[in-house]
Amino acid sequence: MRNVLVASYDMEVGGVERSLAGMLDQFDYASHAVDLMLYRHQGDFMPLLSGNVNLLGEVAEYATFRKSIGETLRDRQLPIGIARVLSRVHARLLGSWKRIAEPGYIQQQLMWKYALPFLPKTETEYDVAISYLWPHYYVAEKVKAGKKVAWIHTDFSTVETNRAMDLKMWNKFDHIIAVSDACKASFLAKYGSLSAKVTVIENIMSPEFVKGMAAENDPDNAMKADKRFKLLTVARLSHAKGIDQAVKACKHLADRGYDRIAWYVVGYGGDEGMIRELIAQYGLEERFILLGKQTNPYPFIRECDLYVQPSRYEGKAVTVTEAKILGKPIVITDYATSASQVVDGVDGVICELSPEGIARAVERLYHDEELRKRLARYLDGQDYGNGGELDKLYQLLA
Repeated sequence: MRNVLVASYDMEVGGVERSLAGMLDQFDYASHAVDLMLYRHQGDFMPLLSGNVNLLGEVAEYATFRKSIGETLRDRQLPIGIARVLSRVHARLLGSWKRIAEPGYIQQQLMWKYALPFLPKTETEYDVAISYLWPHYYVAEKVKAGKKVAWIHTDFSTVETNRAMDLKMWNKFDHIIAVSDACKASFLAKYGSLSAKVTVIENIMSPEFVKGMAAENDPDNAMKADKRFKLLTVARLSHAKGIDQAVKACKHLADRGYDRIAWYVVGYGGDEGMIRELIAQYGLEERFILLGKQTNPYPFIRECDLYVQPSRYEGKAVTVTEAKILGKPIVITDYATSASQVVDGVDGVICELSPEGIARAVERLYHDEELRKRLARYLDGQDYGNGGELDKLYQLLA
């Protein structure tokens, strides 16, 4: 029996959290005793955690990473609160000096750098420690383990990081797992010296789970009664996911007279205020509808006519695979790793990464019913179960 630690931030609604729950649900507990370290015990996906996992108690110092600076100071975590303030100031100065548009990733690195001296070590020594969400400093610096594994869920070519700090952290790990070949390639374009450590293991999906959840009736599913041609996006409301691009694409469609097209979005996030302002500015309140956070997005996917992923960048979007499992025609933007997820014209359509490009792809599929049916037939004939991906992980853990 191997003792394994898995670490992540929380179980809020998101693709990474769904993939973590999927992996833990299918883990081999006959051979592995698994402890789960969540920095904060919160999130609508907490009930999805397998009963076979031993959820460790919340540690106050680590819980601060899912709290505001004000909450951290009120909780009397003064050193970490000061570290958070310093990281914010430092990151903003770097952003100004180096013209970094989004210094958020660097701020996270600096937050950990300043906070590390005040964070407790984990007393238990493990055979294997798995860090599931970047930045991976907790497992790298505060856990003793025979082997250490870290996961990559994003396209590193699109984010600004402090390379020297990142390399120091990555070198503490024996194995690094990317969720797609394209994700691996983008990572190694930045950190080529780590090539021997990187393996591809795709997100663990359960078609039975997705289809079972999709069959549930949601009394608040406003899409069900809508007789228009329904687009759906399931995503965090953030710059990376391109929801603002979707609003602008919807405006293009409205200007062209497509009154029968409605666009629904399941998700929440920091850009919600900006997106609502954009919707109001374009007069799209009846056409572009934000459904907010939904613990079970699958009945909404079930009701759509076309699934659209308008992202600026992705590692590998879990929601796109879930839409495939439910047999929905798909449009995704031509972000750097898009070809690892969709074969254009076979199991979806890849469009230009712009509001106009998205609008043209939607327009094409709206008119071409036969193409939609052909894509759906192809998807219905595929098996998206990939529990065998866990065998690759077990080989690394041995």
